[in-house]
Amino acid sequence: MPVLLILALLAVVAWAVFPRGARHVTHHRRSHTPVTVAQATASPVAQAPTPIPSPTAAAVATAIPSPAATQAPAENPNGVQVALIIDDCGQWLNTERELIALPIPITLSVLPHVTYTAQIAQEASDAGKGVMMHLPMEPLSHAYPGPGEIKTGMSDDAVTKQTEDDVAQVPLAKGVNNHEGSEASADDRVMKDVIAVIKQHDLFFVDSRTNAKSVGAAQAQAAGVPTASRNVFLDNQANVAYTESMLERAVAIAKRNGSAIAIGHPKPTTLAAIREMYPKMQAEGVRFVLAGELVH
Repeated sequence: MPVLLILALLAVVAWAVFPRGARHVTHHRRSHTPVTVAQATASPVAQAPTPIPSPTAAAVATAIPSPAATQAPAENPNGVQVALIIDDCGQWLNTERELIALPIPITLSVLPHVTYTAQIAQEASDAGKGVMMHLPMEPLSHAYPGPGEIKTGMSDDAVTKQTEDDVAQVPLAKGVNNHEGSEASADDRVMKDVIAVIKQHDLFFVDSRTNAKSVGAAQAQAAGVPTASRNVFLDNQANVAYTESMLERAVAIAKRNGSAIAIGHPKPTTLAAIREMYPKMQAEGVRFVLAGELVH
């Protein structure tokens, strides 16, 4: 009996030990599987760097404006500018006075040595209008352009003296433009002499461009004199409809370039056309300015 009891006890012990070892191994194998998977999944997330844009992406981001920058550009604070110059003034006082009375900036270019030179210059200045001296110069036809003429046959001293005399006739002038002058304005020597006097008196120069070969503006620029050139002649025909069409052309040029200079004369038809057109031009965004505001 003791032997049988001992054998029975050994059998019980063996049964208890071997199943527990098998279960321990199985549990050990299961515990490794999820750990391995967890590490493989978590590793890229833990090591992923903060995204850095490539040079190409950075360049594109820089090139694309912010929402504020994509808004329509602000309009030119100066608007669409048109300067009206009325040449040959000092001869037709009534029409010139009516032009002065217009409620827009306008510039009168006054001839030297004519009947109302000093009077109309003073009235224009008192009214806050622009005043220029309209310098008579030799045309290709050699027709007489009026007293104070600058001719290509003059010596340098003679050109200088005559220009000085003409400038002195209109002391209220802030600038000069040529009257006629299709011959003289294309002469480098003559224009250099004229521009030297203009510079000495601290005046600006508007090239009337009575000749496409004029060197007036170029000589002014070379001398450091503020300058500009005429874009439109308003009244080559003394006709209201024609002048209105030329004013429309001036507006088109101004809208394209930012500004335009239109030259007319103290004719009743020119006065009537400006009266009719200036409110319409303003409605289109035109800002009338004195000639001196468009030189550079």
